[in-house]
Amino acid sequence: MDLVRVARLFSSPCPIGLSVLQRLDPLRARWAGGRERPAWLRAMGLTEPTSAAFSSSLPQLPLSQGNQKNTHNLSSELSQPSPMANPEEEEEESFGTLSDKYSSRRMFRKSTAQLYNLRLREQSGKEDEESELEPKSWQGRRNTPYWYFFQCKHLIKEGKLAKALDLFERQMLKEERLQPLECNYTVLIGGCGRSGYLKKAFKLYNDMKKRDLEPSDATYTALFNVCAESPWKDSALQSALKLRQQLQARNFQLNLKTYHALLKMTAMCSDLRMCLDVFKEIIHKGHAVTEETFSFLLMGCIQDKKTGFRYALQVWRLMLSLGLQPSRHIYNLLLGAARDCGLGDPEVASALLLRPREEMVLLQPPAGGQQARRTARAGTIDGMSARLHVETLEKQLFLEPSRTLERPQQPPEARVSSKAQPDMDTQVDPDNMALASVPPLGLEANLLTLGAVPPAVVSFGTVTTPANRLALMGGLEGFLGKMAEHGLRPDIKTLTLLAEVVEPGSPAESSLLTVLDSHQLEADVTFFNTLIRKKSKQGDLEGAKGLLPVLAKRGLVPNLQTFCNLAIGCHRPGDGLQLLADMKKSQMTPNTHIYSTLINTALKKLDYTYLISILKDMKRNRVPVNEVVIRQLEFAAQYPPTFDRYKGKNTYLEKIDGFRAYYKQWLKVMPAEETPHPWQKFRTKPKGEQDTAPEPDVDGGLGGR
Repeated sequence: MDLVRVARLFSSPCPIGLSVLQRLDPLRARWAGGRERPAWLRAMGLTEPTSAAFSSSLPQLPLSQGNQKNTHNLSSELSQPSPMANPEEEEEESFGTLSDKYSSRRMFRKSTAQLYNLRLREQSGKEDEESELEPKSWQGRRNTPYWYFFQCKHLIKEGKLAKALDLFERQMLKEERLQPLECNYTVLIGGCGRSGYLKKAFKLYNDMKKRDLEPSDATYTALFNVCAESPWKDSALQSALKLRQQLQARNFQLNLKTYHALLKMTAMCSDLRMCLDVFKEIIHKGHAVTEETFSFLLMGCIQDKKTGFRYALQVWRLMLSLGLQPSRHIYNLLLGAARDCGLGDPEVASALLLRPREEMVLLQPPAGGQQARRTARAGTIDGMSARLHVETLEKQLFLEPSRTLERPQQPPEARVSSKAQPDMDTQVDPDNMALASVPPLGLEANLLTLGAVPPAVVSFGTVTTPANRLALMGGLEGFLGKMAEHGLRPDIKTLTLLAEVVEPGSPAESSLLTVLDSHQLEADVTFFNTLIRKKSKQGDLEGAKGLLPVLAKRGLVPNLQTFCNLAIGCHRPGDGLQLLADMKKSQMTPNTHIYSTLINTALKKLDYTYLISILKDMKRNRVPVNEVVIRQLEFAAQYPPTFDRYKGKNTYLEKIDGFRAYYKQWLKVMPAEETPHPWQKFRTKPKGEQDTAPEPDVDGGLGGR
């Protein structure tokens, strides 16, 4: 009977249960209209037709006390809140309040499916980048900073600077996340210094200071050295001077090695005056100068191409006057000065280098003292005894012609001989001794000897060629004899420099191979390339080719530089084309320098047929073209300013039109040579990130570009 009574409750026109459910959940009250029924009623089998049947067939029975009690129990159960109704209640309570959130916004962003896809792509791209930048966890054994120090040092000795930088930056810092030490940075800065990688060196230096690591003397030595070796001298000089100012502001005392690096920087990037300033500072700080100090001064002398040879001789004499023994490297620097630099004003050079013995007393070291002999053996000299010498040297180096010393008086014997021979010219031919003498017969002078030259020598003649400047140092035999006096033997570099400065075609040049064998030296290809180049410049192509069997007899193989030197002597088209054919037989591809040399020879003779043949061979071998070749060909394709094809016939220029047409088509198919950046092989960054421009650092611009 309980089911019948329940059915009567819901079958009435206004069911009591409906009002109860409406109070519990108004959103679900729609089932009362016959569209839906609650799940618990459907489980009991009470649907709308059944309730209608009950309402029509069953009589309305009065409710008894038991029935009222059951009804009360049902209503109490229905009045209890259902746990499934909480989300709907919250939704009902928040209904109509969402507009408050949007009404307070002043800007609305329209969104489409395309924008949504783009937003998702950007988010996925950022996640990929973050995952790539995030270093991988280190899976191997844990190493120490000292282990990385020795590994980087070993790689740098093998010339693998890029691998050393990658090992330090990627594996040590990012993967193992070790705290680096001062030695880790110093060894890398030193490797960058040997390669001239200026920007990376100062970047490591700035990173080192950010980690509160104190740089050592070796760090500053490496920083000055990288400035000296940098390919951009101006920016390197600015960086070095700023670093020096910072050290002076901190009152940091440099040691002798660091001063040598600073002296090398001023010699390579600045001039001789700044070198002397650093040299005087070394002496004032109490450091004992050595022959290495004077080697850097000689580097500064060589930078002056006009007067550098005279400067080098004066520095040489100062070194000998201080009792220092020269090294083989200093002798090589003297030969470099004789090859590249001039003597300057002959009047000033005669007044300074041809002085009598009594005028040189001030430059002599104190003789007879045990301390002087001890310092001479040790290779150093006291600073107090060197200050006056340096001041005197600085005055003499930059002596102007108007302030030259008085010309030394000739001895009576010389005056008598000059009167007896009035027709004798005081200027000797430059091909001989390059010294003015009376009489010149049997005269030998060596300006490398500390002291006065023979009294018969009164002035310099014309000193224009390297052979003339070598004659002032005693020639080949006198120079090698001076080395033997100091207990030194020449090396292959010394003989290569001598081959560049000896007189072409002279007996001294022919005796170089004898000297090479007498000192039991192993000849290299560079030595023979120097001899081949000198003969080719003289136009002696057969003599240059005659050295090839000698080169092969010593077990040496010609390289591209050998053929480039041979190309200098190919003045006829047949010789040049034969050289290209010989290289093809040797399975060697000519490079741009060889073609540029042949083009230069053809251009001087305006031989456009020979020029087209060279370009065809260059096109066949697919050799890239550089800027020098383009400049040569552009000059060849231009008409002379006075050329008039209607005025007269010019046999040399009658084929220029054909060359211009071929050159225009040739340019379209030839590849261009890209000059690599000097630091490209040391970079560990991606190729797109260029660092040719200087970046600011914590010290206000150290590092240059």
